[in-house]
Amino acid sequence: MNLEEKIKKSETRIFKAVFPNTTNHYDTMFGGTAMLMMDEIAFITATRFTRKVCVTVSSDKIDFKKPIPAGTIIELIGKVSKIGNTSLDVNVEIFIEQMYSDVREKAISGNFTFVALDKDKKPTKIL
Repeated sequence: MNLEEKIKKSETRIFKAVFPNTTNHYDTMFGGTAMLMMDEIAFITATRFTRKVCVTVSSDKIDFKKPIPAGTIIELIGKVSKIGNTSLDVNVEIFIEQMYSDVREKAISGNFTFVALDKDKKPTKIL
């Protein structure tokens, strides 16, 4: 399998309903909840790509473009965007979908960097 195929195969998509227990006093999703979900999908994407133990080492430029209202569906998409020697970057986007219409728009995007670790918890080659 070539690198392009491996990147495509590791792309990860998760859908969730936005319920009141994840929202703030404005009836929109807490930013921290969104960041938690983004880090989780980024971790899953990194692990699916490397098939090694991966840990988050940084998050970068998380842009909150639109509030995510309660009562909507969100789709989180994780894609490997850069591959280094022992690290890789995963771009994560969250899209809002209205439950009862075809309206869909990007709400949040961000980048997460992971390092692959060996059995001694030392950085190891990804490829």
